[in-house]
Amino acid sequence: MFVCVVLLPGPVALARDDGSPVKVVALGDSLTAGYGLPPAAALPARLQAALTRQGVAATVANAGVSGDTMSGGLGRLDWSVPEGTEAVIVALGANDALRGIDPKITAAALEKILVRLKERRIAVLLCGMRAPPNLGADFTGTYDRLFEQLAQKYDALYYPFLLDGVAANAKLNLQDGMHPNAAGVETMTQKLLPKVEELVSRARAARG
Repeated sequence: MFVCVVLLPGPVALARDDGSPVKVVALGDSLTAGYGLPPAAALPARLQAALTRQGVAATVANAGVSGDTMSGGLGRLDWSVPEGTEAVIVALGANDALRGIDPKITAAALEKILVRLKERRIAVLLCGMRAPPNLGADFTGTYDRLFEQLAQKYDALYYPFLLDGVAANAKLNLQDGMHPNAAGVETMTQKLLPKVEELVSRARAARG
């Protein structure tokens, strides 16, 4: 009598959450880099400290470059967001508005950023910006809407205005009136924190 033994493939190994900190990168401009402030006072460092206080295991790397535009962020995306990154806070676009760059150019660059991060299965929190009113209603209307529209299209978490509560408040900005001081960064941190916690949760859930 012959016995036929059929070997079935074993269970596929699934990714599991090992409890290690979620690796977050803050991709931005001077508002992320911490212009005029020591590194420990920059937004990514304050967010990481706030997450730690909340008992959330995450690291937040500072990939802010002063003066950067959305297109500039796209150009350095691969080395600014290294392998192993699980979540990205996209906080670019302020310089596009200040320089009056055509919103179509800003939107095209942002869309490419979101596509590439989605292809890498990286969770995204997109921070919106607002254009100065002196650029006119057509420009500001188009610019201000593009962030929410693309966040919805690519299923990114969305925070409407990075400088909420800080913009135009002299007490929360440096003398240039454009960059937040340490107190301004703390205000930004507390307002943004719930969305960042949601981002970390989304990235952790993707581990399986």
